[in-house]
Amino acid sequence: MLDNRLRRRLLHHVFIGAVSIALTILFMHLFPKRDLISRLSIGTAYPALFLTAAALLLGPFNVLWRKPNPVSFDLRRDLGIWAGISALAHTAFGLNVHLRGKMWLYFVDTRHHLRRDAFGFGNYTGVLAALVFLLLLALSNDVSLRTLGVGRWKSLQRWAYAALVLTAAHAIAYQRVEQRILPFQLVLYILLVIVLALQIAAALKSRQNRTTT
Repeated sequence: MLDNRLRRRLLHHVFIGAVSIALTILFMHLFPKRDLISRLSIGTAYPALFLTAAALLLGPFNVLWRKPNPVSFDLRRDLGIWAGISALAHTAFGLNVHLRGKMWLYFVDTRHHLRRDAFGFGNYTGVLAALVFLLLLALSNDVSLRTLGVGRWKSLQRWAYAALVLTAAHAIAYQRVEQRILPFQLVLYILLVIVLALQIAAALKSRQNRTTT
């Protein structure tokens, strides 16, 4: 018989996985004129962004609503796992959209010089974000927490903020490269503003709590 924690985590994964798939299908549907690989690339991009933001918002919510905010808790971890899965799927599809069969040209031009345009910037930040997500996925288990210890594990987990920054830079660059329409740009920028605002509010609240105790 499953214990309560395992049953709760299974429910998390079923629900978050279903939401991820639904969002992928939704955004694929919003770009109907593209081929399948392009639609899968776009369809997995937005769940990765939303789930990363959701995982990073849980801590500030706990601080602002005066709830316990442990070093690691299952909902944030499970959101992070699905964010990583979506991000890596997006990377795999994305590297096959524009230059199929010539993946290196995402990073260098035909003269083998590093790209210095928005396209190159978007690709560099995207690949770096994927590497950070790989690290975070490797840490998303109890074995890593016990092996590394709380302090070291937490310091590595803070790379989640770098993952969001790199994801945002990648997304902003591709808004320009693909000339996305205003509604898609607004979704991105509003989400980033919400995450930044709540992170700042939570940091100020934590500082206030420390000074009053």
